[in-house]
Amino acid sequence: MKMFRVIVFLISHGLAMAGGVALGIYLLPILIAPDAPSDTEVANVSDKAIFTAQFKKDLPGSDFLHWGEGELSISARHVSFTGELAPGPDYRLYLTPQLVLDEQEFLAIKDQSAYVGDIKTFDNFILNVPKNIDPAGFAAVVVWCETFAEFITAATYQ
Repeated sequence: MKMFRVIVFLISHGLAMAGGVALGIYLLPILIAPDAPSDTEVANVSDKAIFTAQFKKDLPGSDFLHWGEGELSISARHVSFTGELAPGPDYRLYLTPQLVLDEQEFLAIKDQSAYVGDIKTFDNFILNVPKNIDPAGFAAVVVWCETFAEFITAATYQ
């Protein structure tokens, strides 16, 4: 009977600890995220857009924890977003030569893609496009979680 109690104790506390770690991984990016740019700030940058794209929740590579929904605007110097991304750590924005819809497709063309910048907020963001990148040379955009190699969302802009 005593051994049964020890086993139940270890299993219950192990599950509680695993749940706490999972909750921490999910909540930490939300807790440390900087303030998102206002709709006005995003609109000011979006007005100069050459391209636009729509993130949709129902992509094959997205799921209930990994998704994006909203409008992306791309100019020669900025990428701005109005909408929501599922919270998570280490999100990065890439310009890609073609639309990809899941992890495997992105990993196959990651070396041909251009890293734009880190996404630190989950509703609205503005990123500067590095000077050596011409958005017109790409066709699509991907939000990627580098830490967990997870596809978040993608869209075609040309």
